[in-house]
This record gives sequence, C-alpha cells and structure tokens, in this order.
Amino acid sequence: MTKKPGKTARWRAVWQLIKPYWRSEEKWKAWSMLAAIIILSLGSVYLSVQFNEWNRVFYDALQNKNFPVFKQQLFKFTWLALIFIVVSIYKVYLTQGLQMNWRRWMTNEYMDKWLTNHAYYYTEHQHQVDNPDQRIASDLSALTSGTLSLSLGLLSSLVTLFSFVTILWSVSGPISFMLGSHAITIPGYMLWFALLYALVGSVIIGFIGRPLVKLSFNQEWFEANFRFGLIRIRENSDAIALYHGEKSEKKQLADNFEAIRSNWWSSMRTTRRLNFASSFYGQFAIIFPILVAAPRYFSGAIQMGLLMQISSAFGQVQDSLSWFINAFNDLASWKACVNRLAGFNAAIDQVNTQPRNILLGDAKDDDLQLNNLTVTLPNGNPLFSSVSASLATGARVLVAGPSGCGKSTLLRAIAGVWPYGTGEINTAANKKQLFLPQRSYIPIGSLREALTYPEESSLEYTDERLCEVLEWCNLSYLQPVLDHYSNWSQRLSPGEQQRLAFARAMLIKPEILYLDEATSALDDETEQRMYSLLLEKLPQTTVLSVAHRNSVAKYHEQCWRFQLQDDGQCSLMRSRLHEDTLPA
Repeated sequence: MTKKPGKTARWRAVWQLIKPYWRSEEKWKAWSMLAAIIILSLGSVYLSVQFNEWNRVFYDALQNKNFPVFKQQLFKFTWLALIFIVVSIYKVYLTQGLQMNWRRWMTNEYMDKWLTNHAYYYTEHQHQVDNPDQRIASDLSALTSGTLSLSLGLLSSLVTLFSFVTILWSVSGPISFMLGSHAITIPGYMLWFALLYALVGSVIIGFIGRPLVKLSFNQEWFEANFRFGLIRIRENSDAIALYHGEKSEKKQLADNFEAIRSNWWSSMRTTRRLNFASSFYGQFAIIFPILVAAPRYFSGAIQMGLLMQISSAFGQVQDSLSWFINAFNDLASWKACVNRLAGFNAAIDQVNTQPRNILLGDAKDDDLQLNNLTVTLPNGNPLFSSVSASLATGARVLVAGPSGCGKSTLLRAIAGVWPYGTGEINTAANKKQLFLPQRSYIPIGSLREALTYPEESSLEYTDERLCEVLEWCNLSYLQPVLDHYSNWSQRLSPGEQQRLAFARAMLIKPEILYLDEATSALDDETEQRMYSLLLEKLPQTTVLSVAHRNSVAKYHEQCWRFQLQDDGQCSLMRSRLHEDTLPA
C-alpha cells in the first residue's frame, strides 16, 4: 500500500475545498436552498422563544389553579407544536437535498480531476495519496453532510444564544451577597453562571477530546488498507490459490486488522473519557439552573412559572454556548475527513500542474516521431537516451531487446502517461489509436461492454458484428453470453483476455495500434493466428508491437532493438527485419 499521509489541512485549504460549489453554475439553486434552510432554522429559534414564554404562563396557571388559562395554553401548545413539526421536517428535507446536490457536484468534479491528465495513474505510481476510491466515495459525502450539519448547527446556536440572552438577563434578576464587609450585587446573574459553566466545560472537553482528530484520521486509513487487502485477494484469487499463499495473505490481513483494533481501542479510551466529561456536563446542566434560582423561588421573589422560564432560558443559552462540546465528536470526524481530502486535492493539483519534460505534439508526415527522446525511471536513472525514430503510416515495427531496457516504458511515454524524461514525442492526433497492454483491462459489466471498451457506447455495433470478431479470435463460445453481467477479468483466463483484446482491435479498427506483450499468455499457434488477423483484417493499420518471441518477426517489416551498453543504458538500433534476427 501507500505511505501514510500526515499533515493537517490548514483552514485556507478547508475553504478551498468548500467554496467551488458555491461559486459554480449551480450557485443560485444552492444559495436558494441554503437561504430556505436558514429561514426555517430562524423559525425554529422563534418557536423556541414562544415555547419559553409558554412555560412561564402555563406553570403559573398550574400554580394558581387557573383552569381557563390552562386550557388556553394547551391550545396554544398544540398549534405551536404542529408548526414546529412542519418546520423541523422541511428543514431536514431541504438539508438532505442540498447535501446530495453538493455531493453530486463535488463527486463529478473530483472524478473529472482524478481522471484528467492521467492523475489517477501518477498519484498511484508516485504514492502521493492513499485510497483515492475512499476519498471520492466516502470522504466527499462526509464533507458535505458534516459541513452543512456543523455550520447550520453553529448558526442555530448563535441565533438561539442572542435570542435567549436578553430573556435570561431580564428574568433571572440580580443576586446580592456579602463579601467581607462589602455588599455585592450581580445583575442577570443566571447569564454569568451560564457563561462560566459553558466556558469551563468547553475547556475540559477540548483538552480531553483533542486526540480524537488524529485517531479518526488513522482509523479511516487503517480501515481502507484492510478493505484493499480483501479486494486484492478477490482480484488475484487464482494466483494466490496456485501459490498456496493463504497463510501469507491471512498474516497480512491480520496485521492490517490489528492496526484497526489497536487504533480503535485508543479511540475508545479517549471517547470514554470524553463521554464521561460530556455526560456529567449535560446531566448536571439539567439541575444546575434550578439549584441556582431556587433561593429566589423559596424566598417568594418568583413564582414557579418564572422559575421554569428561567430554567428553560438557561438551558437554551447553556446549550448554545455548549455547541463545541456537543459537536466535538462530529468536529473531530469532519476535521479528519477534511485533512484526507485536502491531501488528495493537493496531490491531484500537483499532478495536473507539474511540468512535462517529455513534450507531446502532432506528427506532420508520419504516424509517430521520436525526437531526441530520453526516458528515465522516477528516481532519475535513465533507461535509454537520445532516441530519434519515426513510424511511417502503415508501417509494422517490432520492438525487441532485453527485459528491463524500457520497451514497455516507451509505449507508456507514447501514450502520454510516463512523464519521466526529456525530448519530444509527436503522434498523428487525427487518427484513432489503441493500446493493447500485456494485462488486458476488462471492466465489470456485460460482455458486450467489455468487448467494445473503451468506446462509450456499445450500441454502435450489431450483435452480428460482435459475434463475428469473437469467432475470429476463437471466442465463439462467448457469443450466447454477450449481455451477461459479470466480472469478466475473473471469469476469463489470461489467454482469453488477450484474445478478447484482439477482438476489440478488430472491432474498433484503430489506425495506429500499439501492442505491449499482447500475446504473452497465448500458445504459438494462437499467437500466429492473432497476428495473421492483424494483417488480414487491419491491413492499413500502423503497428508498433513489443514482443520477445522470434515467431512474430515475420508479421513486421522493421525492428527497433534496444541494446545494453557498458554504462548500463540502452541504445536503439533500427533495421529491416530481413537483415535482422531476434535473439532467442
């Protein structure tokens, strides 16, 4: 797997993640939905103020045994409750809708960034980011839901605080006591008690729960590694079974899960301390305002209705001031998610903005032109240097040489996915090109979609045409299952997958075809048939193929052979094949 990312995202990076959607082509719809949600949130606060006033009148009616007022307040409570239910339901409904719209937009943006300029390829090979699938599938959802939930919760808390501060100040009255020989009077003393209570609680909770951000970050990373190990076993089940590698795989999975378990227990211990402190804080807050206001009630200065109103207002103020405490777990998870996305975003931006030393351009006369091309490994060690060659239209060139000399890397550079090196590569931009790698890629889906990949639509080809190319490539037994949905890379053998790749070439009819050990899993007879098909069915196609076997030489006109030099680099020798023989 990849190395563990570490840096915490700065708040500027957080803003860079959040702001694009609110400035996008959907900004008017987004801001309209957000405005509606804010209005409903303000409505909820207004209704809470009305409930606070209702508390005073209702409990005074109970204490005074005033039955007409009691009935009137029951009716008032009924319509207040109904309005509150409607407001709460639609606030949640609109919030969920806005969350999905935001997530959909961000998912499309990040998929586009990840798949543009081969960023998915570079970040994987350069180990710049771990588990990009989790970033897009999980973390974007957590970012949108967490940002809306936390920001709207903070807004509601601030509005509630400002609404009830005045109420609490006015109804709590002053408290007087003697400090030595001095008489001290504190106006609105319940408000000061609420502020002090929330301040002390926030400091304690913040100190106890601070490690949760890192622990949440690590937990997601360890979980993703474990899932990746399980997926790897599924993808390579055949090879693992042949190696009898179950014990080794089990040990790796056990080690990965041990990291999950260890981090989980650390998180549990921190959460236990946090829950103990927050539970004590929350439970004591229920009785605390009654205890503080009780002396004025028992002295007859206030009635039960006002006592209940003070308790309710204190609870609202204290709850608003305790937003940080109540949301700490969500904040820790959200911040860990932001850190992961910020690292992912920075890695993709770095790939998309990094300079390309191998310049890609359009060929004028030939289908391929290499000008003073040097290709290196990521660490800078050269594979070959100062290669200049051209591939004429309709030419068939075989690339040969010892293993590790850079033959496959040359094809990656031509495809534009290998940035390490210098020089210039020009290709015929207006011609259809197709690469057939040694390990063919087959998407999960119907066989029809697998056969026509990478075409966007499989409907352009008739069933008769698809069956025809399957028969050419000795895959006629697959004709009845064209529309069967399956993971074909698991159902087909390596040889069948390579023949399916040749069937794609016959179907798509590229004008330039690149083959990288595309017949390595085939027997000699089948390999001969596949190359014969190229000559027969694609006679005008330009072909550049990498191969080791002598038997395919007769299907090519020229040979580009890499030869190892004394300095460890390779040089390219070009010759006609009737003047050249391949090494055994």
